[in-house]
Amino acid sequence: VQLLESGGGLVQPGGSLRLSCAASGSIFSFNTMGWYRQAPGKQRELVAVISSAGSINYDDSVKGRFTISRDNAKNTVYLQMNSLKPEDTAVYYCNVYWGRYNYWGQGTQVTVSS
Repeated sequence: VQLLESGGGLVQPGGSLRLSCAASGSIFSFNTMGWYRQAPGKQRELVAVISSAGSINYDDSVKGRFTISRDNAKNTVYLQMNSLKPEDTAVYYCNVYWGRYNYWGQGTQVTVSS
């Protein structure tokens, strides 16, 4: 299984970015895909996850600003990030898991700075 992320970059505070992650390989239909992030000197933390049935969870820090969605036919998950803040700066990692299987993308840098 491979996860290919795209969409990171540099944005000013208050701006928006959209991350995409396409999964390829032998993927079980019933899975959970999501985004995690890791800022310098901090542990990796959950941002948002979405199951193949559409169940969604967000970290409280991004509720109302970020929206996660997925296209099951394309095995792709998206993260629309609005009203970005400097504290959102981190490497964002895509993840997919089911049962005992757990896969990570290589990460994409998101920097929010003026």
